Amino acid sequence: MSTVALTPQEQRIRQEIQGRPQSHKRSRTSNIFNGFNHTRPRIDVERARFFTESFRQTEGELLILRWAKALRHIAEHITVHIDPHQLLAGRAGAPGRYGIVYPELDGDFLDAAIQHLPERAASPFTISAADAELIRREISPYWRGKTFHEALAKALPGETAKLTYQPDDILQSRFIVNETASFRSSIQWVHDYEKVLKKGFKGIKDDALRRLAALDPFSPVDNVEKAPYLQAIILICEAVVLWAGRHAVLALELAGREPDPQRKRELQKIAEICQWVPENPARNFHEAMQAQWFTQMFSRLEQKTGTIISNGRMDQYLYPYYQQDIAAGRLDNEAALQLLECMWLGMAQFIDLYISPAGGAFNEGYAHWEAVTIGGQTADGRDAVNPLTYLFLQSKREFPLHYPDLAARIHSRSPARYLYEVAETIKEGTGFPKLINDEEVVPLLLAKGAVFSEAFDYAVSGCAECRMPNRDTYTSPCAYINFPAALEMTIYNGRMQFYGGEVIGLETGDPRTFKTWEQFWQAYVTQHLNFLKHAFIQQRIIIDLRARHFAWPLGSALHDLCMRECRDIHSPVIAGGIDLGYFEFMGYATVVDSLAAVKKLVYQDRMITMDELIEALEGNFNGRDIIRHRLANAPKYGNNDQYADSIAKKLDRLCLEFTQKYAKELGVHLDLRYVPFTSHVPFGKVVSATPNGRKAYTPLSDGSSASQGDDSNGPTAVLLSNYASKNLNYRERAARLLNIKLSPSCVAGEEGTDKLVAFIRTWCDLRLWHLQFNVINRETLVAARNNPEQYRNLIVRIAGYSAYFTDLSADLQDDLIARMEHSVV
Repeated sequence: MSTVALTPQEQRIRQEIQGRPQSHKRSRTSNIFNGFNHTRPRIDVERARFFTESFRQTEGELLILRWAKALRHIAEHITVHIDPHQLLAGRAGAPGRYGIVYPELDGDFLDAAIQHLPERAASPFTISAADAELIRREISPYWRGKTFHEALAKALPGETAKLTYQPDDILQSRFIVNETASFRSSIQWVHDYEKVLKKGFKGIKDDALRRLAALDPFSPVDNVEKAPYLQAIILICEAVVLWAGRHAVLALELAGREPDPQRKRELQKIAEICQWVPENPARNFHEAMQAQWFTQMFSRLEQKTGTIISNGRMDQYLYPYYQQDIAAGRLDNEAALQLLECMWLGMAQFIDLYISPAGGAFNEGYAHWEAVTIGGQTADGRDAVNPLTYLFLQSKREFPLHYPDLAARIHSRSPARYLYEVAETIKEGTGFPKLINDEEVVPLLLAKGAVFSEAFDYAVSGCAECRMPNRDTYTSPCAYINFPAALEMTIYNGRMQFYGGEVIGLETGDPRTFKTWEQFWQAYVTQHLNFLKHAFIQQRIIIDLRARHFAWPLGSALHDLCMRECRDIHSPVIAGGIDLGYFEFMGYATVVDSLAAVKKLVYQDRMITMDELIEALEGNFNGRDIIRHRLANAPKYGNNDQYADSIAKKLDRLCLEFTQKYAKELGVHLDLRYVPFTSHVPFGKVVSATPNGRKAYTPLSDGSSASQGDDSNGPTAVLLSNYASKNLNYRERAARLLNIKLSPSCVAGEEGTDKLVAFIRTWCDLRLWHLQFNVINRETLVAARNNPEQYRNLIVRIAGYSAYFTDLSADLQDDLIARMEHSVV
């Protein structure tokens, strides 16, 4: 590696290996970071304990009131902490890295799951013997028979359940048509943090009190629905303020015992700030940061949101406070960066804990998506980049931490300096920022009912999605669909090798008897549509059940439509809202490339018979190297090859036509998405060898990217295949995740930055939704796999988030290594 170009990250790691680590310029945040980095996270059970205690006491009451009372109980009793060196107070669990438990989701199997969490290969956690006993004795028994997971499993029809769960164990997914609603209370979400900064929770509470006083005392709806909702909002506002006030008391206690004069003054200031916000409007940048942080952390105590609550457009709603403090001389960029890093470090200690086996498999490497959105456009359509935008990029370049998940909005008029600094940040090699394209997202939001000001003001949320605070209203998680499994069922007449002789799908006939490509294609379409049918059946039942199991008073208090209608955000219908959901196309390129190979080699060129193909697949290509070589050299998606890309477009359209027709029966926009997280690995473990030359039980392709190593015509060809496979005349489109892996040498120097900027401009012009990069040498990844102790600080991009490479399973490490490394942009 001595002669190849290295990214700044690779240079840092090389210096660490040589015993010459670089120290970060801000000692405060370095001390915090060094105190928890690479420690195994522990499970903190206080939230689960107090939540359960309160629910025992409120049996029979309305759910939203029970939830608010539970949060009030937590605010009163949970242990509060202020970490040494920290300038922001507030965390949802014990010091160090921690995860918290949500027994309302998985209490039915929580006692069994905690036995395996310390030993599991993907993202293990520790738990003390006392806490494990508390779960077994008090928490799990209460929730057994009450969880959403149990209710959903009972409600699914037999044929749907057969594609969803293992017949003898509903905790185990079949990884075919996989529901995701049972291991999170909501899909990704963004709060209206600006409301807290401008009004404070006192202002939100006062609004609820006015609305409560104005209700019609004789109206049954007002008495039965609206009054309890508003009472819950009042309770939750009081709970957050109470929780913040306990931190003020703690800060003063710590200050009284603090011997260091500087730290004493800091703790006194923390106490003063916590006494003021988030109850009252923020008056300066530090108070705005603290109010946002309290809101974010208390929201994590409230419920488990898929991919964690995102941070919204921080460079927009924080900018007025930054601007006024800079102008008044109360703040400089160094102090602002220090506060930002304090928040990033607080984020990094909260680990999103997935208890279920499927949830853990989908989110390797302690996955996290607390997206911070920068750039984009203002509500009136002007470029939104400001000096704080550049400070976020500077922070990401300077501080070697994979938090927060920085997301940069790009549009056709994005300033040259902004794109330059985005490119320079990408070249650091840690996978930040991910890019979201206004030219694709804004028109789609408009087509789905948004007005211009809402569409221009969207925030990135979760992996690659977006939210419009105060207009988005859909929270139900949706299905991940393993379409390579549909292909396998086409080949084996409704069966899969992994599941033996069981008929799981439809019996569409023995393909050995098919005379034409059209017969094979129609058999696949039949399996494909059957999967969609059962995914939509799942979703209908999920929508009907969720409001009986989840409430979200804090999230509802921060949503204008919920406050106007006096309805919880988990209600099936919020008047005036736009319900944006999505289902997942898993293994897109795997299916495309396989169908292209069958069409060309079996039916068009007749180089392979169907008998030969099936024999090769059944034997996992053992002794069939020539056949595998021919399959591997068939047309491939990701190379700007019209043959493969036309099949990709037809598959895309199959899904779009189905959801256009049937989503209206669900009452939502249930759109097509290509964002697998790390689930393409476990989904691949049930799919045997496929006709694209892929070996049995290896990872599927991820997102809308090419199959691993098959994008041989360069990264621009990948963009063109993505563009060619889109059906632009349908609005039922959602995120397409696209991974690009570049060698550091191809983007080295100013010339490399210019090439990367040009590539981003091309992506923007093609109106592709998402783009993210791994800029790293393959040799570095191989070395890290072989010598993990020397590469513990190596950060890589996974699927909408970055993680430490050594925290990933061997399968996912190999998947990253197998991705094509492009040496030319």
